[in-house]
Amino acid sequence: MFPDLRGLVPAPVTPFTVDGAVDHATLASYGKWLASFDGVEGLVCLGHAGEGTFLTQDEQVATIRTLVEAVDGTVPIIAGITGEGTAVAAAEAVRAVDAGAAAGLVYPSHGWLRFGFQPGAPQDRYRAIFETSGLPLILFQYPDATKASYDLPTQLDIAAQPGVFATKNGVRNMRRWDTEIPVLRAEHPDLQILTCHDEYLLHTMFDVDGALVGYGGLAPEPLIELIAAGKARDYAAARAVHDRLLPVTKAVYHRGSHMEGTVALKLGLKARGILPSATVRSPLRDLSAEAEREIVLALESAELI
Repeated sequence: MFPDLRGLVPAPVTPFTVDGAVDHATLASYGKWLASFDGVEGLVCLGHAGEGTFLTQDEQVATIRTLVEAVDGTVPIIAGITGEGTAVAAAEAVRAVDAGAAAGLVYPSHGWLRFGFQPGAPQDRYRAIFETSGLPLILFQYPDATKASYDLPTQLDIAAQPGVFATKNGVRNMRRWDTEIPVLRAEHPDLQILTCHDEYLLHTMFDVDGALVGYGGLAPEPLIELIAAGKARDYAAARAVHDRLLPVTKAVYHRGSHMEGTVALKLGLKARGILPSATVRSPLRDLSAEAEREIVLALESAELI
């Protein structure tokens, strides 16, 4: 039985104490807060927004367990599977299953970002992870600007494999989006299609079953409205939510590096009173006081504070 993620699936940040340890008490309360919204269908941990690759194996397992216990079955917890080698990733998926994860979001092997992948290698990665762990899997489509972005035949092959039930698409090339998403939908009508275009949600919202986004960990309320408007084909309502959120989108995601979005999310959550601090781990760095003020003003303008 696969999780039904047709709605908002936030990718929450990982709170840290001021001395850099995982703050499990805050993580638990944060997870409960997100899971309390009608329209939130799951939570994804250990991804980019959650600084998952900055955690030790023990911390990764403990993070999954904390969220699983906190939500107490109200929504599924999905774990990012980020290990470089296929066998390493499969072992990571086994640990995630043991910790209570209901599904896995499979990242491409990181070497592919620079050097590209051999034909068939992504399919082998998904096959081995599922056969080893039994963990239901989400296909992760990386930005077109990277060499780890899968061509359409590779996506179709992976979507046809046992255990693959959804795709998180962040291609960030609207020509490819408009061309490839209809084919995925036609060839695999049961595949749950989720956008992860935090900064391009309006364009992608009318073609998807939901959104798997770090943005959802900061602003679940308007994003639930946006998803509902997209499903209703109500452009005016969707545009109104988009415009209301645009200052926040700019303050969080229109920065020099998309990685800075994680820092900005934490600053926003601190401003909303959800996190006690915005501590991040290296190689992330704190943003300026001016940036923090911009984020606070943007949240105020969006009526999120």
